[in-house]
Amino acid sequence: MNRREWMKTTATAGAAVALGSGLDAEALGKTMQSSGGTKFETQIRRLKTRHTWTTTMSASDFRDTLFVNLTRDGVTGTGEGAPIVRYYEDAVGGQKALESVRQLLTEADPWQYAKVMDQLNHRIQGQFAAKAAVDIALLDWVGQKLNIPLYKFFGLDAKDAPITTFSIGIDTPEITRQKVREAEQYPVLKIKVGLSTDEPTIEAVRSVTKKPLRVDANEGWTDKEEAVRKINWLESQGVEFIEQPMPAAMLEETRWVRSRVHLPIIADEACLNIAVIPKLADAYDGVNVKLDKCGGMQQAQRMIQIAKSLGMKTMLGCMVSSSVSVTAAAHLSPLVDYADLDGNLLIANDPYSGVKVEHGRLILPDRPGLGLKPV
Repeated sequence: MNRREWMKTTATAGAAVALGSGLDAEALGKTMQSSGGTKFETQIRRLKTRHTWTTTMSASDFRDTLFVNLTRDGVTGTGEGAPIVRYYEDAVGGQKALESVRQLLTEADPWQYAKVMDQLNHRIQGQFAAKAAVDIALLDWVGQKLNIPLYKFFGLDAKDAPITTFSIGIDTPEITRQKVREAEQYPVLKIKVGLSTDEPTIEAVRSVTKKPLRVDANEGWTDKEEAVRKINWLESQGVEFIEQPMPAAMLEETRWVRSRVHLPIIADEACLNIAVIPKLADAYDGVNVKLDKCGGMQQAQRMIQIAKSLGMKTMLGCMVSSSVSVTAAAHLSPLVDYADLDGNLLIANDPYSGVKVEHGRLILPDRPGLGLKPV
């Protein structure tokens, strides 16, 4: 057996059992139960946004996210993943992927959470949001069984959780001013830019607040000269740093831009997994780690530690999602320099409560596991 054959055999070891029947967005709930008493459930929920959520990539009034419940020995762990369209993921596809590994998940011992995720990564390509939902559910179960909150499980101090930004999506100057006024209780704002309306957007924000601003271009600028001009102008507007100014693939151009600006540049779309972080170290000043992007809490913790070892700033971000996913990220937030954990604050029908935000500060639940409560 040559090396290529050996790698293929390893990656497909324990081939997946037969796929479940076709799913559609209306058939949202699936329950799987093994003879050993483990129950594994998935459910797609539609989360409605308080305002139309607009970035350079899309505009929507709702997001469909994938929820996972894992029940064993009388304890249920809950997880959530918010699929990211940029990476060709959606909730139905994630649910199908988990259905394809039914036997693995129903026979899984949650105490072996690292082994389970390793097996899941070998069996499923991509689908990182679905993997994040499983990873979060496993760790929620473990935390409840140990009767400790997950930040203690990771050896962290809840008092070290940083202030989170509150995000303002792209909109007209009038609506932007309204959103900024509604965000009065949050001391730091994150402003979405990346279109031809960037200057009017920032001017609208500055017309109603002098708060510190952080800016996210979501890969919106493809001309490096334009990126330098806009970043230097943003510095004059009191912006602290800029996220992903250029497309992730334009690494050399981003390195060129960084050499000509003073504002720190944070990698978001460019930072998918551990393997890419060393390649980013001389083009970006920091990384934005998201559970939905990397596959869960275990992977996120490793990415944060790798980035720190390279001298990079670290940030935990989130997608538009419920308190399940955001609370999971919040339990890791004492590890990072910056937090952008407001996805649950952007929706109108959050099915759970967990982490709280008081004047921008993240208040971590002190209950076991994630510390969630159904609403």
